[in-house]
Amino acid sequence: QVQLVESGGGLVQPGGSLRLSCAASGFPSDYNAIGWFRQAPGKEREGVGYIDSRVGSTGYGDFVKGRFTISRDHAKNTVYLQMNSLKPEDTAVYYCATTRGSFYLLTPGAYEYWGQGTQVTVSS
Repeated sequence: QVQLVESGGGLVQPGGSLRLSCAASGFPSDYNAIGWFRQAPGKEREGVGYIDSRVGSTGYGDFVKGRFTISRDHAKNTVYLQMNSLKPEDTAVYYCATTRGSFYLLTPGAYEYWGQGTQVTVSS
């Protein structure tokens, strides 16, 4: 059974940090790309960033501006999204997703499997 499970969301004050986790299980070995996305109420889902193990690359949405970092622990089959300098506009449900593909990795349509999401709220 293929499964992606996000965790680590919660309430944080502006300027604070959170680390989200995405635990993957049951996927064939060629599902090498993991992406993070977010969706705020009334808005479209947007790409936060991705990590592609085939080429050891990461990419981020323009709005990240160096605040977020994606990393991967292969031994634990887990991908992390470290978020620093959080702003109220970062409030959203954050999802991880995986794909066999290697193109358009900031685009939701490129992904085949999704987790259930974890809520991040940035508020004082």
